[in-house]
Amino acid sequence: MLATLAAPAQAGLPGLCDRPPTLGALQQARLLQFSELIRRELAKADTGTALVARSGTDLGRFGIRYSHAALALRDNPLAPWAVRQLYYACDEARPRLFDQGLAGFVSGTDDAERGFVSVLLLPPEDGRAVQAAALDNPRALRLLGATYSANAYAWATRYQNCNQWVAELLADAWQPLADAWQPLDGSSTPRDQAQAWLRAQGYVPTPVAVGSHALVFAAQLVPYVHTGDHPLADLQALTMRVSLPASIEAFVQRRLPGAQRLEFCHAGGRAVLRRGGGPLDAACEAGPGDEVVALDD
Repeated sequence: MLATLAAPAQAGLPGLCDRPPTLGALQQARLLQFSELIRRELAKADTGTALVARSGTDLGRFGIRYSHAALALRDNPLAPWAVRQLYYACDEARPRLFDQGLAGFVSGTDDAERGFVSVLLLPPEDGRAVQAAALDNPRALRLLGATYSANAYAWATRYQNCNQWVAELLADAWQPLADAWQPLDGSSTPRDQAQAWLRAQGYVPTPVAVGSHALVFAAQLVPYVHTGDHPLADLQALTMRVSLPASIEAFVQRRLPGAQRLEFCHAGGRAVLRRGGGPLDAACEAGPGDEVVALDD
C-alpha cells in the first residue's frame, strides 16, 4: 500500500470525518456477498483495469448517485481487484493514496441497506496503460495534491478531491506527462499538465448546483470543503464544477466507446446486476435482462 490508514474517510461533503455507522452482522454478511458478486464479474473480464464508483456519501440532495471513484486493478499488490484511490486521512488532515479490498470499498457507504456500484471495464490496451501508471508509486504520487477539498474546482491545483486524482491519473496514463509531450498552456507541474490534457480532450467536470448562498458560505466553515479555488462567477451562479464519478465515466466512455459498463445495487436482501443500458432505478428494482442474486441471511 502507498499509505496505510487506520480509518480511511470517504470522500464527500460535510460529514466526511464522522465516525462511520456500526454495521450489524446481517449487514456485513450481505455487503460481503455483494462485493464478491462484483469481484466475480471483474474476474471474468478480459481486462485488468476498471473504473469503479460507489454511492458512498449521500449526495442525493444534489441529484448525485455516485460520490467516490477509484481504480480496481487485477494486479493490485494488496489483492486481485483491490482498488487504488485517494482518501482524506482525517487524523492527519491530508490526502493519501490507499489500497483497499473490494469488500472495504463497497462498505464505505452512508446507507448499509441500499447501495450502488458502477464498474466501467477498460479495453485491455488502455487498461494496461492505466494500471501501469497507477501501480508506479512515484508516478501516482506526483499527481497527489497537497491539500484536500471535497468540492475541489476541477481546473485548479490549489486543492484536490478523490475523483480529481483519478481523472488526472488517467491523463498521465494515456498521455505520459514525463515524456516529450509539451503542456498546452505553458505550465510545468504534472497536475497542471494533466488538467491541460483533459481540457484539450473535452473532459467536462460535473456542474453541481449548490442551491443557496447560505450553503456556499457554510462551506467556508468546514475544514475539508473550500470555495477559494472556484471562479467568482460560478459561486455567484450557485454552481461548482467538480470532478465526480459521472463526469469521469462520461469522459472515458466518449474516449473508449468499447468500454463495457456494469452497474450493481443491493437492497432488501437481493442484489441486481445490469450489463449496459441505462442506470438502475433508485429503488434497486430489476428491469428486463437484469440479473438478480439473493443475498443470504
